[in-house]
Amino acid sequence: MPPADARRLLPELPGVLTGDQVRTTVAWIAGQQLTDGALPWFRGGQLDPWDSVEAAMALDVGGEHDRAAAAYRWLAGRQRPDGSWAAEYRDGAEVSADVESNHAGYLAVGLWHRWLIARDEALVAELWPVVRRGLDLVVAMQLDGGAIGWALRRDRTPDQLALLTGNASLFQALRCGIALAGLVGEPQPDWELAVGDLGTALRTRPDAFADRSRYSMDWYYPVLGGAVTGEQARERLAAGWDTFVVPGLGARCVSDRPWVTGAETCELALALVVAGQRDAALEQVAAMQHLRDDDGSYWTGYVFADDARWPIERTTWTAAAVLLAADALSGATPASGLFADPAALPAAGTDDTAQPADWVPGGAGTARP
Repeated sequence: MPPADARRLLPELPGVLTGDQVRTTVAWIAGQQLTDGALPWFRGGQLDPWDSVEAAMALDVGGEHDRAAAAYRWLAGRQRPDGSWAAEYRDGAEVSADVESNHAGYLAVGLWHRWLIARDEALVAELWPVVRRGLDLVVAMQLDGGAIGWALRRDRTPDQLALLTGNASLFQALRCGIALAGLVGEPQPDWELAVGDLGTALRTRPDAFADRSRYSMDWYYPVLGGAVTGEQARERLAAGWDTFVVPGLGARCVSDRPWVTGAETCELALALVVAGQRDAALEQVAAMQHLRDDDGSYWTGYVFADDARWPIERTTWTAAAVLLAADALSGATPASGLFADPAALPAAGTDDTAQPADWVPGGAGTARP
């Protein structure tokens, strides 16, 4: 169990989100969780490992630590021996057995977030082997040139196709894994080498990744994941702004469609925080509030040309993106810097090669498995 003082203030954004509204959203996410801990998109819907971790982090932001731990344990119980998960589950059963690298890596982000917010040594020790297997698989899927293949073929070799958004997420995941490795006293030099090569690819080798430039995630995710920072981050975000941002509504998911989506808008806000543009980030979180429902949930998207919400669904991961952005902007929890300040993670694979002596925030200590 996390310590008693782990329940901190909820994020609030004056004029945008009140504490009571945040509390209602946390309760809605919790209401979608199944009794065995599974945390799907919504009750009766699909579950994928990446989005489930995102929603679990939001539960931790809201102080629902037992529920978040149950979601992580549900995933741990379904990890395959090679470190992978299925790409999709429904009602506990595998629906799509595909192996995707971003699914294998993201639990590291969730577990490091858990450590920052709750200092939960027991859960870190319990789930560290699960994280280690997942990131070992990720590293095994790395291609020549540093990019990581998006999936495993049926013969268990990595697909040569690399996706920029997934790789940017894996850059963050590997750094969180390295932080966890330091915490448990099990250094992972292979991960450090892998994230160095990956960071170089993300910054300097655009041809290493499939061309999906019409998707907004490929625009902002190298910033959100922490591979591109400083002036380079601001220049990147400025270059795509008019293409993807619809004033007053949020960010498009795809450049050539009249469709704004809540999760992408809040992820853009997180990238803006990384780039030091907090006012612009707050503006984006405010802009997407038209997707909020009375019960605290958020609709996935809005087709503004038709004045229609689409798809007709409210998802835990959209609500989670709102809460994580609100936390990054408000600094309410001890984990608020995970997305806001990539420099707080180990420096491997970034432009700054100097390793701070106290990079484990707050003198985190050790947790032994």
